[in-house]
Amino acid sequence: MNPLEARDARCPWCDAPIELTIDLSAVPQTYIEDCQVCCAPIVVQVAMDPDLEDDLVITLERDGD
Repeated sequence: MNPLEARDARCPWCDAPIELTIDLSAVPQTYIEDCQVCCAPIVVQVAMDPDLEDDLVITLERDGD
Protein backbone atom coordinates (compact mmCIF):
# COMPACT_ATOMS: atom_id res chain seq x y z
CA MET A 1 0.00 0.00 0.00
CA ASN A 2 1.24 3.48 -0.89
CA PRO A 3 1.10 5.71 2.23
CA LEU A 4 0.61 8.81 0.03
CA GLU A 5 -2.63 9.54 -1.77
CA ALA A 6 -3.50 12.48 -4.04
CA ARG A 7 -6.88 14.14 -3.47
CA ASP A 8 -8.57 16.94 -5.38
CA ALA A 9 -9.96 19.84 -3.38
CA ARG A 10 -10.87 23.53 -3.71
CA CYS A 11 -9.07 26.40 -2.02
CA PRO A 12 -11.28 28.05 0.64
CA TRP A 13 -9.70 31.43 -0.27
CA CYS A 14 -9.83 31.62 -4.08
CA ASP A 15 -11.99 28.54 -4.89
CA ALA A 16 -9.36 27.26 -7.34
CA PRO A 17 -9.00 23.50 -7.80
CA ILE A 18 -5.92 22.20 -5.96
CA GLU A 19 -4.36 18.80 -5.36
CA LEU A 20 -3.42 17.64 -1.87
CA THR A 21 -1.03 14.78 -1.13
CA ILE A 22 -2.28 13.03 2.01
CA ASP A 23 0.02 10.89 4.16
CA LEU A 24 -2.23 7.96 5.09
CA SER A 25 0.25 6.71 7.70
CA ALA A 26 -0.43 9.78 9.89
CA VAL A 27 -4.22 10.03 10.17
CA PRO A 28 -5.75 11.93 11.93
CA GLN A 29 -3.66 14.98 11.18
CA THR A 30 -3.90 18.76 10.94
CA TYR A 31 -1.41 20.87 9.04
CA ILE A 32 -1.13 24.14 7.10
CA GLU A 33 -0.50 24.12 3.36
CA ASP A 34 -0.34 27.13 1.05
CA CYS A 35 -2.73 27.24 -1.90
CA GLN A 36 -0.92 26.35 -5.14
CA VAL A 37 -2.76 29.19 -6.93
CA CYS A 38 -3.17 32.17 -4.54
CA CYS A 39 -0.52 31.17 -1.93
CA ALA A 40 -2.94 31.76 0.98
CA PRO A 41 -2.51 29.48 4.03
CA ILE A 42 -5.05 26.64 4.33
CA VAL A 43 -5.66 24.56 7.45
CA VAL A 44 -6.01 20.96 6.27
CA GLN A 45 -7.66 18.46 8.62
CA VAL A 46 -7.64 14.77 7.72
CA ALA A 47 -9.60 12.12 9.61
CA MET A 48 -11.06 8.67 9.03
CA ASP A 49 -14.82 8.09 9.10
CA PRO A 50 -15.71 4.38 9.20
CA ASP A 51 -19.36 5.18 8.38
CA LEU A 52 -18.50 6.47 4.91
CA GLU A 53 -17.72 4.35 1.86
CA ASP A 54 -14.66 6.55 1.23
CA ASP A 55 -13.53 6.73 4.84
CA LEU A 56 -11.06 9.61 4.42
CA VAL A 57 -12.58 12.98 5.42
CA ILE A 58 -10.67 16.11 4.42
CA THR A 59 -11.69 19.55 5.71
CA LEU A 60 -10.14 22.78 4.42
CA GLU A 61 -10.44 26.09 6.26
CA ARG A 62 -8.90 29.52 5.90
CA ASP A 63 -5.99 29.99 8.30
CA GLY A 64 -6.66 33.00 10.52
CA ASP A 65 -10.45 33.06 10.17
